[in-house]
Amino acid sequence: MHDSPRLRRLRNDLAALERLRAESTVFDFRTQGEPPHHYRINFRGKGLQREHGKVKVVAAHQIEIKLGSSYPRSMPEIRWLTPVYHPNISEIGMVCLGGYGTHWVPSVQLDELCTMLWDMARYHNYDVRSPYNRDAALWAGNQTSVPFPTDPRPLRDIREARGRIEMVAAEIAATTAPRTDAGSSPRGFLSGAGGAATDRVRRFLDWRNRPIEDAPRPSPTLAAAAEEGVVILDANVDAPRAVEPPPAPRHEGDILFIE
Repeated sequence: MHDSPRLRRLRNDLAALERLRAESTVFDFRTQGEPPHHYRINFRGKGLQREHGKVKVVAAHQIEIKLGSSYPRSMPEIRWLTPVYHPNISEIGMVCLGGYGTHWVPSVQLDELCTMLWDMARYHNYDVRSPYNRDAALWAGNQTSVPFPTDPRPLRDIREARGRIEMVAAEIAATTAPRTDAGSSPRGFLSGAGGAATDRVRRFLDWRNRPIEDAPRPSPTLAAAAEEGVVILDANVDAPRAVEPPPAPRHEGDILFIE
């Protein structure tokens, strides 16, 4: 027996939220039903509430989402359970999603809906023109003491951070890797030589550093070395022995013989 489109969608939504949870330090959820049709969404991050006439920061949010029998053709039922102070959330927790409230789009996935709700909680998304909480709209439109968004993290903060790390690592690898194009910067003495040429250079260095009494100097073929991209130049210059000046007479009566 084949699953109905609604059951397939419910299972897909659950899989999407499980992936979201693995990519976020902000998001968690609990479910009811098999497959789930009732969710308790938890956000761990900074939002606002108003208590005793003062607006203050709140660090946790809980939202209830019910997926009715006509979902996904109809919009889920959403209710904010924890205290919140937001232009588009009423004092009893009813949530305004703008145009989605009147023209729901069935292709909107549940993880996308959770992203919208988190952006509302942190004041990354708010609309003071059509408020559900008029007092919050007036406050948000005129206040200058609280910077928005109240929490800088996106919902998928782990994935975003991982992407930045991978991008930086790729940039570092690109800048530190040896270049092989014609216009590359100078490389190390042995980095561009082939295996045989490298061996020849190493043998030459060993020979040059040998003790003087070793075997006579070998004579490597210059042309063969040049073909492999390595040219070894070595020359010994025997400087003439300095002539010592004749000794000066010790006494005026001494006779100096010069050969």
